[in-house]
Amino acid sequence: MTPWGALAGAMLGIGVLLVAGAALGRRPALEVRVLPYIRDLPQAAPRPTVGARPAGPFRAVFGPALGAAAGSVEKVLGGSASIRRRLERAGLDITVREFRVEQVIWGLIGFAACAAVTLVVALQAPGRTLPLLVLCAVAFAFGVLLRENRLTSQARDRERRIMAQFPTVAELLALAVGAGEGPVAALDRVAVRCRGEMADEIGRVLADIHTGTPVASSLDAWAARSGLPAVARFAEAMAVAVDRGTPLAAVLHAQAADAREAGRRALIESGARREVLMMVPVVFLVLPVTVMFAFWPGVVGLHLVTP
Repeated sequence: MTPWGALAGAMLGIGVLLVAGAALGRRPALEVRVLPYIRDLPQAAPRPTVGARPAGPFRAVFGPALGAAAGSVEKVLGGSASIRRRLERAGLDITVREFRVEQVIWGLIGFAACAAVTLVVALQAPGRTLPLLVLCAVAFAFGVLLRENRLTSQARDRERRIMAQFPTVAELLALAVGAGEGPVAALDRVAVRCRGEMADEIGRVLADIHTGTPVASSLDAWAARSGLPAVARFAEAMAVAVDRGTPLAAVLHAQAADAREAGRRALIESGARREVLMMVPVVFLVLPVTVMFAFWPGVVGLHLVTP
């Protein structure tokens, strides 16, 4: 059997399995079975879902299989609350199920890359097929876990950008409130003037306020979904000041000073860690070369003197 014949047979088998699974698993929905008997009732046209993604041919063909695989990954790994929390911290506008589908896709990419190597090696040495199949399964699991690790990295990067912008935004809010503007107007001014992750968070708070949510409740929600203690304390202080009527300008100035002090401490800690990392090339590269230059002439001299 030639490699191209084996590949064509495998593709044909996969296509037959997909068609058979779609034909056997397709069942009419409840509304499709009931609507023909209630046609005399007025029916409203279905509204398009806001933010709904268009269903392309790839989603139509492979969507049910990917959804089932995502459900299996959810049952094995679990941790939906942690995933949802990290999605909010990373600022990704996707659901937990969509993230599980992305994990399955990453796993399939790893499986496909390993399977291509496995096919080539198996044609040369058929006895290695079973260990290589186990390696393909490991590659799938590695791809799934790699996507979750990537989500954690995205959340940390976004929080780092927020902390870099936080002192400036807090100072601007304090100046706007000190100039006589209300809390909502100050938030609106800062959201319009600033760009970045912090401005997006303030825009989300303003969107909640404009839809009827009280200002204190919107700020409390911001503090609850924030993964940074400094930002959470800032939002809670604003919510308490708005709710109890305390002077907001003094509170914002104090929070801005605390934010700058926290940024200074973080910078000092980062410098200390970098100082330790700078010792790695000194110890493992510069020091061995220095020792070699010191002792090598003596070693050569001994070789020349001794018979």
